[in-house]
Amino acid sequence: MRRYSLIAIFLHWTIAALLAFQISVGWALEDLGARGFSLYQLHKSIGISILVLTLIRIGVRIWKPRPAAVEGGWQGALAKAVHGGLYAFMLGAPLTGWALVSTARVKVPTLIFGVIPLPHLPLPASAHEWAEGGHGLLAWLGIALFLLHVAGALRHHFLLRDGLLWRMMPARSPLLLVLLPGLILAGLVLGKAILPVAAPAKAPPQATAPETAKAGDVPAAAPPAAEPQAAQPDNAAAPPAEEPTAPPPSWTVQPGGRIGFSVDNGGEAINGSFSRWTAKIVMDPDRPESADIRVEIDLTSASVGDAYQDGMLAGDEFFATAAHPRAVFTAKGAEASGRNSYRASGTLSLKGVSRPQAIRFTLSGSGQSREVAGSASIARLPFGVGNGGSSTNLAPQVAVNFQFGAKAD
Repeated sequence: MRRYSLIAIFLHWTIAALLAFQISVGWALEDLGARGFSLYQLHKSIGISILVLTLIRIGVRIWKPRPAAVEGGWQGALAKAVHGGLYAFMLGAPLTGWALVSTARVKVPTLIFGVIPLPHLPLPASAHEWAEGGHGLLAWLGIALFLLHVAGALRHHFLLRDGLLWRMMPARSPLLLVLLPGLILAGLVLGKAILPVAAPAKAPPQATAPETAKAGDVPAAAPPAAEPQAAQPDNAAAPPAEEPTAPPPSWTVQPGGRIGFSVDNGGEAINGSFSRWTAKIVMDPDRPESADIRVEIDLTSASVGDAYQDGMLAGDEFFATAAHPRAVFTAKGAEASGRNSYRASGTLSLKGVSRPQAIRFTLSGSGQSREVAGSASIARLPFGVGNGGSSTNLAPQVAVNFQFGAKAD
C-alpha cells in the first residue's frame, strides 16, 4: 500500500500530539485564573505553531498528493468530510484564539515561546465576543472530529484489516505502530501533568476584637488637653524667648535605590519592582514632625521579570498607565516609632484614586549620609488594581518595600 511522504507523516503525528496537548490544557485554563498565566502563554505559542504546521501540511498535500482513497460510498464521503473538518479546525481554532487575544480588554503581548513577538490582529473590540464563542465552539467540534478520525483509522486497521495505518508510518514496524499513536496519549498526559496544583483552601478568618485603627489609615490627631496654668503676679519675669529652629535639611536620593512589591498569587509570590521613580524628602531626623515627603513612581516601569505579565501590568486591569502613568505618595510630618524608626501617614494617589496610606521606615548612618529602608501594605482593590479575571487568586494586600541612600544638601 502506498504511503504518505515522510514530511507528511512527520507533520501528521506532530500536529496530532500538539492538538492532544491543547485539548488537555485548554479547558483547564479558565479555572486556573492568574496561576495559569504561564500555561496560557504556552497554549498561545502551541496554537500558533499548529497554525503554521497546518499551512505547511496543506502545501505538502498540494505538492505531494496523498494516496488514493481506500473506501467509497457514504463511508468514503464521511471520511473526506472529517478530514476537511479537521483542517478547518486546525486553521480556525488558532485564528479565533489569536482574534480573542487581540480584542481582549487587557492587552497582553504575545511572544511565541518567549522569543518571537506576535502582533495583535487589527480587529475592533466588538469582535471579542464572537471570537470567544467561535473558539469554544471549534474546540468542541475539533474534539468530535478528532475522535471520529481515530475511530475510523482503528476500524480500517483492525476490523477491515486493510492496513490503512501503515500509510501513515515511515516503515512497516509494529514498534512504530505503537510509538507514533502513543504520541497522542503522551500529549494528553503531559497536558494534565503540567497543570498547576490547586491552591490550598484558606481557613476562614476568625473573629477578632475590633481594631481602633486600620493599617494604612491616617489616625486622627487628638487635641491636646488644656493644662491649668497657675496665676502669675504682674511683676513675674517673662519666660525666656525660644531660640529660632533651623529649617530641616533636604535630602537627595542617591543612585542604586529600589522600590519593590510582592503579592501572593494562590500560594505563590509574584515579586516585582519599579525601575523609575523620584523622591523629594525634607526631614530632620531629630524632629520627625518636620518631614515633608513626596515620592513619584513611573508605573510604566513596573516589571515582574516576565514580558507577558509586564504587558498586563500596563493594561486597564492593573495600572492603566495610558491614563494614569504615575503613582504619588505625599506625607506632611512623621512620628518616631522606635530608635531610628518612623511612621509617616499621608496620601497615596493611584489610578485616579486618592486614599490615606501609611509607611514605616528606618534610618541608619549619621551626619550628612543616611540609609533608608521601609515598607508599606497597600490594599489594591480600592484603587481598582487587579479588577479582572486574571486577578482572581491575587491577595487583596500588596507588600511594598523600598531602600535607598540619601545625602543632605
